[in-house]
Amino acid sequence: MEKFKAAKDLIDAIEKDMFGFYEKGNKAAGTRVRNAMQQLKVMATDIRKEITEKKNNK
Repeated sequence: MEKFKAAKDLIDAIEKDMFGFYEKGNKAAGTRVRNAMQQLKVMATDIRKEITEKKNNK
């Protein structure tokens, strides 16, 4: 559950950059969003692995 909260916090943290990129055309904000999305992808993979391990150990 800890990893899920971290992923959720990351999404909340990039909300301003999402607005900056899509509404204002700020390219640097787009780069920050892309980097955060890559981090989110890694987090999602870790969460999936953790869930699979927990499911298989029961």
